[in-house]
Amino acid sequence: MTPFAFAHGTDWRKCVERLGRPGRGLGFVYFTDVLVDESKEILDTLRSRTGVADWVGTVGTGIIATGTEYQDEPALAAMVADVGAYSIFSGRRPLKGAAPHFAVVHADPAAPDVPGLVADMSAKTATGYLVGGVSSSRTRAVQIANEVLSGGLSGAALGAGVAVATRLTQGCSAFPGRWRVTECEDNVIFTLDGRPALDVLLEAVKGERAQLLVGLPVPGSDSGDYTARNLVGVDANSRAIAIGDVVEPRAEILFCKRDAAAARADLQRILAELKAAAPAPRGALYFSCVARGEHMFGSRGAELRLIGQALGELPLVGFFCNGEISHDRLYGYTGVLTLFH
Repeated sequence: MTPFAFAHGTDWRKCVERLGRPGRGLGFVYFTDVLVDESKEILDTLRSRTGVADWVGTVGTGIIATGTEYQDEPALAAMVADVGAYSIFSGRRPLKGAAPHFAVVHADPAAPDVPGLVADMSAKTATGYLVGGVSSSRTRAVQIANEVLSGGLSGAALGAGVAVATRLTQGCSAFPGRWRVTECEDNVIFTLDGRPALDVLLEAVKGERAQLLVGLPVPGSDSGDYTARNLVGVDANSRAIAIGDVVEPRAEILFCKRDAAAARADLQRILAELKAAAPAPRGALYFSCVARGEHMFGSRGAELRLIGQALGELPLVGFFCNGEISHDRLYGYTGVLTLFH
């Protein structure tokens, strides 16, 4: 099968020229926030030069391409995918018609309820499966969905004819044990299994000084999956802890930490699984947390080179996210890799 057309680099106009003129297909485009004021010109030029009418994408503080990442510089990565039937949607253009098979989505970090938007869109698909990420920008957070827009959720809903394989990789390792929330209010946890939450935390981590996080186990997961949330505060007087999400009584939690070695091992695990599931991919999308990339893997592009070593130099584009979207929920500190085959 022919690989998808793609291009990337620091001169966005040259990137567009290197795409050639596919004339048809679904375009994915990601650009750094240095270029946010040129987003409309980028979209208009992509359409006129490539002949491809339909484009989705977003801005990132960093973007991803085959074997490399771009940070703190103007850069663009674009790919034109042959995916069969699809529909472009946004808050301005709601999804209509039969339930799609799968969707690639981008969310505005300022939207009031991104997890709710993700769950709602997931319920509109036949498989319940979404992949994507929350825009990241030091200026304006814009999305592309056949126009430049902001707010809510947008993307492309793909029909049953598309062949994809997707996996999520964690960037954390969990401390032993799980606990039940017995007293809480909004994002503040007072007690776990009837004991002061801070006391439980300190016992669990045993003096560990790495960046600590709270994991919320995914109900029904048979692989121990969890969503990581920041530990945003502790109160030495009340012995309470505060996390970056609302919790409910009886919810189960665990404690975890950012872990570069675990992130590398888990990425290699999903790459082996994906290579078996899709041995001849035509292209890929990768959505990785802003805290990953060179910050976690030690050097710029190291995360992407691991992908290339496992899967070959396939066309790949994506961005570093303020939150990663997989299936029906919002994650953090993860990577979501999707292969089209």
